Amino acid sequence: MELNEKVKELVAVGASITANCQPCLQYHVEKAQANGADSGEVQAAIEVGKQVRKGASAKMDQFSSGMKETNLVTAGAAGSPCCG
Repeated sequence: MELNEKVKELVAVGASITANCQPCLQYHVEKAQANGADSGEVQAAIEVGKQVRKGASAKMDQFSSGMKETNLVTAGAAGSPCCG
């Protein structure tokens, strides 16, 4: 199934919210509207992004609270999956 440009931009609106990227949000809202999205559709995409961000941050808070000193890996250490 191919997504049309309006749907792609609405997805990008929600992703911008989850990424906490204000310039991205403004850009993608404008692109979504230019591709036919109405204010209700944009607001719905924003709300979905907020729900995803809220769920993800809650899970990260829960995960990080359970970390033990012995499980911590120095950021940037050789073989680290992040920031290397």
